[in-house]
Amino acid sequence: MNTSLRITTILLSSVALLAGCASQSGSSYSREQTRHEMTVRMGVVDSIRRVTIEGTKTPLGAGAGAVIGGVAGSSVGQGRGSGIGTILGAIAGGVAGSAIEEKATKKDGLEITVKLENGSYVAVTQDADEDFKPGERVRILSGDGSTRVSH
Repeated sequence: MNTSLRITTILLSSVALLAGCASQSGSSYSREQTRHEMTVRMGVVDSIRRVTIEGTKTPLGAGAGAVIGGVAGSSVGQGRGSGIGTILGAIAGGVAGSAIEEKATKKDGLEITVKLENGSYVAVTQDADEDFKPGERVRILSGDGSTRVSH
């Protein structure tokens, strides 16, 4: 396997692994969210709307794409042409890498509107990893800047 193909494989694998790290789930907690007190409010699901949670846009996707594009571009031409190919390949690869990362990390989500026991309403958007139905009794957990709906 040639060097540029190895580098491409390693970088794309890294992007794919990091794509699975971000979560806005009702049932997944980050390490930082554990062992912190949360406020619990009870309510009833009023409505559910399917939404799309946009993907992440980190420097990793653009950086990986730029490296891959630069390696690929460097094989074009000789001398000055190779240098120009490297620069153009890095630019195009960076743009493509950023777009690929954003698309790969995009998720289906739910906007869940809940009528609280005090009569007020809250809406929470999170990953669509649990099913909720209108009229169902749920808990709203809030703390440390995040809120989630759970059964």
